[in-house]
Amino acid sequence: MAEQSIGIHFPEPYLKKDGTFTQGVNFAVAGATALPSEVLAKKGVLSPSTKSSLSRQLEWMSAHFNTPCSSPQECSKKLKKSLFMVGEIQGNDYNHPFFQGKTFEEVKAFMPEVIHAIKDDVTRVIVHGASWVVVPRNFPISCLRSCLTLFQTNNTSAYNKYHCLKYLNELSMDHNKYLQQAIEQLRVEHPNVILVYGDYNAAFIWLLDNAA
Repeated sequence: MAEQSIGIHFPEPYLKKDGTFTQGVNFAVAGATALPSEVLAKKGVLSPSTKSSLSRQLEWMSAHFNTPCSSPQECSKKLKKSLFMVGEIQGNDYNHPFFQGKTFEEVKAFMPEVIHAIKDDVTRVIVHGASWVVVPRNFPISCLRSCLTLFQTNNTSAYNKYHCLKYLNELSMDHNKYLQQAIEQLRVEHPNVILVYGDYNAAFIWLLDNAA
């Protein structure tokens, strides 16, 4: 794998009972959201895959950091040398409401809270001592097979050259504009931390452009 060729190994899942975590730890949960499930529930949206949202994953992170170190100084030293990936997490905050019948405008109204949740949780990671943080943008949901199936139309003008839905692409672009603004704010607030915006969209489009 490409990651292993440059010395990066897949981190073990935090909930793995016999995990050693010598190559890192993965707190992510498939199908999770940035917003807590109870917040989404108040908006009439269910979280069908898991209730372990980003904030819950960071609770696990905090608990984990209390266990592997012999002293706070040792933990601080380890964290300063560690790479943190916060996301990609936000896709399901939009996918779930779409699949449950919410309109485009209703889903777009979630955006400020989603961005705020991500910014707050990145701040929590930094407060724990992280010095290297990557915050990826979401994948272009306009190109996902599930969305293309749900919102398929015979109107060819609704699609771009990659056969992705234009109006859903606008949602992704708006989200990522505000996400980048949040990252810039974090850079100002934490000038000694390396914060990187992970452009998954550019990588995704590269794959489409270079498909065999």
